[in-house]
Amino acid sequence: MDYQSTRSSAFKADSVTAVLEGIAPDGGLYITDPSKIAFDWRSALRCSSRDMSAMILHALLPDFPDMKAIVERAYLNKFETEDLTPTVKVGDRYVLELFRGPTSAFKDVALSVLPQLVTAGRTMHGAEDDVVILTATSGDTGKAALEGFHDVDGTRIVVFYPYKGVSRVQELQMSTQKGANVKVCAVRGNFDDAQTGVKNVFSACREKDLGGKSLSSANSINIGRLAPQVMYYFRAYADLVNKGRINVGDTVHYVVPTGNFGDILAGWFAKLLGLPVGKLVCASNQNNVLTDFINTGVYDKRREFYKTNSPSMDILVSSNLERLLYLLCKDASYVAELMKKLSSEGIYEISAGILEKLQSGFVAGFCNDENSIDTIGRVFREYGYLMDPHTAVAWNVCDSFIESFGSEPVVVLSTASPYKFPAACLRALGEDPGDDEFAVMRRLNEISGVPVPANLACLESAKVLHTDVINKEDMLAYVLSYISE
Repeated sequence: MDYQSTRSSAFKADSVTAVLEGIAPDGGLYITDPSKIAFDWRSALRCSSRDMSAMILHALLPDFPDMKAIVERAYLNKFETEDLTPTVKVGDRYVLELFRGPTSAFKDVALSVLPQLVTAGRTMHGAEDDVVILTATSGDTGKAALEGFHDVDGTRIVVFYPYKGVSRVQELQMSTQKGANVKVCAVRGNFDDAQTGVKNVFSACREKDLGGKSLSSANSINIGRLAPQVMYYFRAYADLVNKGRINVGDTVHYVVPTGNFGDILAGWFAKLLGLPVGKLVCASNQNNVLTDFINTGVYDKRREFYKTNSPSMDILVSSNLERLLYLLCKDASYVAELMKKLSSEGIYEISAGILEKLQSGFVAGFCNDENSIDTIGRVFREYGYLMDPHTAVAWNVCDSFIESFGSEPVVVLSTASPYKFPAACLRALGEDPGDDEFAVMRRLNEISGVPVPANLACLESAKVLHTDVINKEDMLAYVLSYISE
């Protein structure tokens, strides 16, 4: 199967090369059209989660041999539940819990698989030198990538995160990471600065001699990060069938908290593979650039940036939107022009025809911090269910969606454990959290009865190993220095 750049059909690659390179030579993202794949989605619904994942990944990344073995190595005995991403009923809707993996965030689903794909791809290409994984994180990707890649032969990984732009728990998850092949560095700026910096490093290194080493990415700009996420839309649908809530063929709507657009784009992939996905509801926090875009067709990053209590969504440049634009128009030159405008002018507007296609599949809304805190408290009081601030954004937007569309069933994607953001959750339950996040965790556990994940509880006594802080302009020099070690 050919993948190509979203910005030029001249740059093509098979699926293995697309994963290993991470980003196309022209700065575009590798893409294929899932609607062109002959996929038996009904059979997938009858599979276990791991077999379902292998079946979907084989369809999307067909050049990898023995995908079943790759998936088994990725998931076996690493998640709290056998089905990986359980679907639970909360009130009149369903919550898809994506945080049952080793770092308590939805990124585990994909970042358990990606290192296995990279290792298999290196073997297929006969690579002898290291692949250096560059990653920018708004909070969750970093730790999940570090967990997946630490001490993996033939790889090194560098994670950049916004200085003082993630929760204390998220920061400690990264700064205490062990591994001979890992580097973690804070960047003075926001996530967009870190993400743009990583892309600039890729661009600058195209013409540099890296001593035989190659660069790749663990962000969802890498198709190997995006593809594994498609599974959990099928998993949730199959769960609703098995619970007797729907029949095979019925439509299901999904509400997705998203900032970089990768998680919700996986739902679009699932739809193109045949799954009866209704509306994909894009839920943003106060950084609501995606909401405005879906509602108006104008993408304008020239706005105030807010630091919120849902920091993984504090993003103004949503990289994966580029893939959706290509799938809607199938015109790489048009996408390239839009991305050029975004870079030079900070704004672009899509045509009326493309906007109509966009709005036929997507609905958007947003929720500020005050309303997300209120939502956490309200849902806990009414249903005894504790959710993190990102999930609360989705739940709040779902309220409006149901009012407007009157449509059920609805699945809300829950992207992180509430214990990754304990201060916001405790405040939502009516108590002053104070400054000690681990005391907050214990108090939150006392009130809610929800167990603290072991991987988070142990952070209190973990040794901080990574303390680097740099300016965004220094990211290239930092990477080159690490590569030369």
